[in-house]
Amino acid sequence: MTANFSPSEIARLATPVPRYTSYPTAPHFSIDVSNLTYREWLHAMPPGSRVSLYVHIPFCDTLCWFCGCHTRMVRKYSPIKTYLDALEKEIAAVAAHLPAHCSVTHVHWGGGSPTILSPEDIIRLNAAIHTAFPIARTCDFAVEIDPRGMDEARLDALAEAGMTRASIGVQDFDTEVQRAINRFQSFEETLAVADGLRQRGVTSLNVDLLYGLPHQNVSVMLKSLEQVLTLRPDRLALFGYAHVPWMKKHQEMIPQEALPGMPERIECVERATARLVEAGYSRIGLDHFALPTDSLALAAANGTLRRNFQGYTTDDSDCLIGLGASSIGQFPQGFVQNETGGQPYERRVNEIGLAVARGLETSAEDRLRGEAIEELMCNLRLDLAKLKAHHGALAEQLTPEVEGLLAEEPAAWFERTANGFVVTEEGRPFLRIIAARFDSYLARGTGRHSSAM
Repeated sequence: MTANFSPSEIARLATPVPRYTSYPTAPHFSIDVSNLTYREWLHAMPPGSRVSLYVHIPFCDTLCWFCGCHTRMVRKYSPIKTYLDALEKEIAAVAAHLPAHCSVTHVHWGGGSPTILSPEDIIRLNAAIHTAFPIARTCDFAVEIDPRGMDEARLDALAEAGMTRASIGVQDFDTEVQRAINRFQSFEETLAVADGLRQRGVTSLNVDLLYGLPHQNVSVMLKSLEQVLTLRPDRLALFGYAHVPWMKKHQEMIPQEALPGMPERIECVERATARLVEAGYSRIGLDHFALPTDSLALAAANGTLRRNFQGYTTDDSDCLIGLGASSIGQFPQGFVQNETGGQPYERRVNEIGLAVARGLETSAEDRLRGEAIEELMCNLRLDLAKLKAHHGALAEQLTPEVEGLLAEEPAAWFERTANGFVVTEEGRPFLRIIAARFDSYLARGTGRHSSAM
C-alpha cells in the first residue's frame, strides 16, 4: 500500500507537527494567564451560554508504557479520595463564577482511567456536577472506559449517572504487543463490557485503536481490527502511537527497535482505513470513523464537525471548562490549564478554589488562524470568503499563504475552489502538515511533537 506514497511523501509523514486539538497549541501557554484571568473569563460568559465540561481523573491501577496522558499509577484508593475532595471544591468554585442561566450540554470524563473510581464515587462525582451546574436534559455524557477490572457495580453506577456514550480503549489485542506496552486486555473482557453497556441503554460506543505500537505489523493490526468490528462500535478512532520519551519517561520501557518504521505505519493506516470503509464506516477528518447514522458522521456531512482536546466532536458549546489536574479550558478569549501534578492541583484548589497554572489569551490573528486550522482538520477545506465574513479584512493576510501552499505542495493534495481549496483523499494523510502551514507559532516554539502519521 505504501506504493501510493513517494519516498519524499513518506519522509514528510515523519515530520513532527502538532495534532491541532487547539490553536495555539499547549506548548505556547504561559503563566501570564492566571486564576484572576480565569475568573474574569468565567464572569464574562453571556447568560444562557452553552457549556461543555471536561473532568480529568489522573489515576490508573497499572501504567501502560505507551501512554501520553497526565496520569499516575496508584496502589491504594486513599489518594483518589483526597483528589475527589479537591475536585468537588473546584467544581463548586468554578460554578459560582458562571453567570446565571448557563446550560451544560456536554460532559466528558477522561484520564487516566475514570473507571478506577468506586461505584459510590462515580455517583458522588456525578452528583457534585449536577448540584453545581445546570445540566441540559439532552446533555451528552461520555466516559473513557478501561475494560480491565470493570464490574457490574461500576456499569450500574455509570448507567445510574446517565452516561450516554462510552469510549473503550483497546489499542491492540495481540499478546506480544500487549506485553511490550504493559497492557494486558483480552477481547473477551472487552466484549463483556460492551455488551454490559448496551444492556444498560448506553446508545453510543466508541473504540480507540493504535497503530505504530511495538511488534505491530499489518496482519497483527488487522486481526485486532476484525475483532473490534464484531463489537460494531458506532465510532472508532485510529490513532498513531506517539513515541515521545523526552516527555513521558515511562515510554523508555518500550524497545525502540521494536517500533515499526514509517512505511509500516503508513501501510497499517491504509489497510485499516480500507477495511473500515468496506465495513460501512464513514471516514471523519484525519483519524476517526463513524457509522453513517452516528451524529459524528452527520456533523461531518453537514459541515458542523468540531475539534477540541478530546479530538473530533459534535460539541458546539460556547466554552469548554476543564476540571481536575492538567485539564484545559477553552473560552472565546483564550485557553486556561490547571496545575498538572495532583498535589500542586490539590494545594491550589484548597487555597483559592481554582487551580489555573498557565494559559494563553488569543489575539484576533490567533482566532483567525485557529478557525482556518479547525476547518482544515474537520472539513478538509479552507474558504477565504467564509473566514473574511467572520474575521473581516484580517483574513486577507492568509491569501498569499494559501497561494504559497498550493504552489509549493503536491498538486494532487488539493482541489482549487473559488475562494481557497479542498484537500483531496490523496492529501488527507497530510492534513497536519497542511494545517501547520498556517501555524505562526510553530517556527518560534520550543515544543517537540510526534510525527504527522
